[in-house]
Amino acid sequence: MIHLQKKFSGETDLYLSPPVAGIVAVEMPEPDVHVVTSAGILIPAHSKILASASPVLESIIEAPQNRRSSGWKIPILGVPHDAVSVFMQFIYSSRCSEDQMEKYGIHLLALSHVYIVPQLKQRCTKGLAQQLTLENVVDVLQLSRLFDAPDLYLNCMKVLSNNFKIVKKTEGWKFLQNHDHYLKLEILHFIDEAQSRKKRTRRRKEEQNLYIELSEAMDCLVHICTEGCGSVGPCDMDPGKDKGPCSKYSTCYGLQLLIKHFGSCKNRVNGGCWRCKRMWQLFRLHSSICYRSDDCRVPLCRHFEAIEDRRGSDVRWSLLVKKVASVKAMLTIPKRKREDELRMDVDHQIMRSSKLQNVAP
Repeated sequence: MIHLQKKFSGETDLYLSPPVAGIVAVEMPEPDVHVVTSAGILIPAHSKILASASPVLESIIEAPQNRRSSGWKIPILGVPHDAVSVFMQFIYSSRCSEDQMEKYGIHLLALSHVYIVPQLKQRCTKGLAQQLTLENVVDVLQLSRLFDAPDLYLNCMKVLSNNFKIVKKTEGWKFLQNHDHYLKLEILHFIDEAQSRKKRTRRRKEEQNLYIELSEAMDCLVHICTEGCGSVGPCDMDPGKDKGPCSKYSTCYGLQLLIKHFGSCKNRVNGGCWRCKRMWQLFRLHSSICYRSDDCRVPLCRHFEAIEDRRGSDVRWSLLVKKVASVKAMLTIPKRKREDELRMDVDHQIMRSSKLQNVAP
């Protein structure tokens, strides 16, 4: 049992519990107000508790015509009596069972919005989100929009977007199509944005995987040209000594085939071989991110560095070098530390976004 300690006039401390079903009253003062439900039933209550829980009820209680009278009535109509009873229970105890939420969640959401009870609205938002089905998602979406519950609205939109082919066959969607064209456009726009986000995310992942593969290729190129891998290695390596596969053998093996082809291709000079062009690009990319060009054993490293210094590089190539170097640096950081840094970066972006919104007129 939860007891609420309030200090009323007369400097008397009292322990109160609400006069509603399911909670036993202990040392209650005399109720000074009654709540009238749609069934005509009176629920006794205390004006100070109602006023402290809801600014709307406070304004009703503090109205001059009500202050002059005693034992007045506050009507709460439009919802079932039991829903009002649960509403009063929450005002007194901040409690609402799962069974009550399942039965009266929509009514409680409406009451929490009309009488501005944020804690109850938050509880209803979570409870109704757990009760979403493909049959009721459109109805709950309309109510969340009507009662200004953005979290519930977003949950409904996500469920609707992920299951739109099924939802559009429901009666709720058919009714919405004929009676609320604006909300229909909102839903279609959200679905379009969600699909665009998925495409952008997939494209970013593909690009990130490409940068990771190029970074591994750079490591393997240095590894092959310095230590040797398999049957390919530096010119001073013993040709009869075939080293076993390394930890990145799949990437190394592809590079070995490419290097072998590069060394024996007859079309390389004329620029007619696409494999040789790819090898030239890998040599150039290595030269762009290499910081040990003076003693680097990768072929043409100093040659490409001199060309870049003399001619400069185009914007697209500079962006590629920057991305590969960034991924290469990230891969050297331990995984736990990398996740912490990414999380801090996300938190910083969220904080910066909220500050900009507060500054904006």
